[in-house]
Amino acid sequence: MTEKGKMLRGEMYDPSDPELFQERLEARLKFQKFNKLPESSKEERDIIIKDLLGSTGLNINIEPPFYCDYGYNILLGDNVFMNFNCCILDVMPVTIGDNVMLGPNVQIYTATHPLESKARNSGREFARAINIGNDVWLGGGAIICPGVKIGNGAVIGAGAVVTKDVPENVFAGGNPAMVIKKIDN
Repeated sequence: MTEKGKMLRGEMYDPSDPELFQERLEARLKFQKFNKLPESSKEERDIIIKDLLGSTGLNINIEPPFYCDYGYNILLGDNVFMNFNCCILDVMPVTIGDNVMLGPNVQIYTATHPLESKARNSGREFARAINIGNDVWLGGGAIICPGVKIGNGAVIGAGAVVTKDVPENVFAGGNPAMVIKKIDN
């Protein structure tokens, strides 16, 4: 099995693999071009984002700068807004539903490393997919950790570090993020 195949299965893989290195380089060239375009070039930015990401719904608005690993593992629904300086490490799929808002500096990480130093020092890593439901708001500076699922209608407070799944229709915040209250949606 290829290193890319291992990566996409959530197994330990070697990120220095030439195929993966080339795919990350291609993604960087695209988002760097996106990030440098002036505000008057929104149509061109939209074309680049649609080429970079795995899928995009209708009415996608991503404010530059934007950063990602591969791009093709980012799947967006309709009406997604990402404010300035979002970073998505999409080693595995990051699925974002409809009507989702990401505040500035939101970070979404599927990539992770072994806890054991010997395995970590091997240079190999692995990832866990992230799923963000519909009608979700991620406050500025929120960090979404590998493997997390955020339920429909949830709100994540600014600066929260989400290490575990968040149920539907709740407000969660803190480090680590915890449910603070239910939301009557």
